[in-house]
Amino acid sequence: MRTYAIGDIHGYLGELKRAHELVAQDRADTGDSSAPVIHIGDLCDRGPDTRGVIDFLLAGIKAAEPWVVLKGNHDRMMARFLEWPKRHDENLRSDLHWLHSRLGGSDALASYGVDITADADTIHREARDKVPDAHQAFLDSLPTSYRVGDLFFCHAGIRPGVPLDQQTEDDLCWIRDEFLTSRVDHGPLIVHGHTPVEVVEHHGNRVNIDTGAGYGRPLVPVVIEGRDVWALTEAGRVKVVPE
Repeated sequence: MRTYAIGDIHGYLGELKRAHELVAQDRADTGDSSAPVIHIGDLCDRGPDTRGVIDFLLAGIKAAEPWVVLKGNHDRMMARFLEWPKRHDENLRSDLHWLHSRLGGSDALASYGVDITADADTIHREARDKVPDAHQAFLDSLPTSYRVGDLFFCHAGIRPGVPLDQQTEDDLCWIRDEFLTSRVDHGPLIVHGHTPVEVVEHHGNRVNIDTGAGYGRPLVPVVIEGRDVWALTEAGRVKVVPE
């Protein structure tokens, strides 16, 4: 069974399109037009075109592309900001908010034409008016995990020792240290993002595919067959060797 996956996008539409071109190249090489493409979440924030990213994904889904889009913590923060009244994600430090420059919410809203120099309440009202209902509904409805064969996809990771069907949305979107330091066999191979790395990393029990697009680095899509992982590049496949 073959599966493709794309890491944290963070509003970089050009990188998302380039990643899909690399997937298309591998599809042509293998003759496989039906293998799913899993987008691991964090569609929005930091980059210049969150709106374009969501439009691109919605268009692909409408065209019946075999795409799966998961919810990341940034997607959840954006969805909660757009609620009435807006909600603060309880997993975010109390001294931070989604519009903080570290998180990039202002960049996301700017792509919709929201005046991000206004006060927070005005920004909220304008955002609810300018972000299309279809985008808000899409963010609200994103699933937090996807399982196929011996693979389990989620944004941040899982809580070790908890059955996969009992994982919480908080952990699937936000967990970090307890998951990243665990060498436990989780059963399926966990494919995740959330924690930026320089290159795709295979740790035997998990694969991290967040290569830091949110910080200006290239998206590196992967193809997985069984538990074997390859990074997709312009020159073709590059095997990701388990550490």
